[in-house]
Amino acid sequence: MLDVVMTAAAFDQKISLLLLDSAVFHIKKQQRPDNLGLKDTAATFKALPLYDIGTLYIETESLSELGLTPDNLDEPVIAIPRTKVGEFLNAFELVLSA
Repeated sequence: MLDVVMTAAAFDQKISLLLLDSAVFHIKKQQRPDNLGLKDTAATFKALPLYDIGTLYIETESLSELGLTPDNLDEPVIAIPRTKVGEFLNAFELVLSA
């Protein structure tokens, strides 16, 4: 999904990312995906500002359900309560989900 986001941003589309549920783990500090033979997406998230994607949003409950806080994340985030996610998404013309 990050490749789609970066492609859209390259065509001057305003992009915002909302991470829900286990997607939060993509930006958790001290990840070692290579130990499991997985792709390291942390480096890709660090490149997002190059595409004018500077703000990441996280669902508050996703963090707490996973036992995480914003301090456990590698990127700065804005937390949104679950009750406000629908309102947040309604602010956009197009919403992609993966």
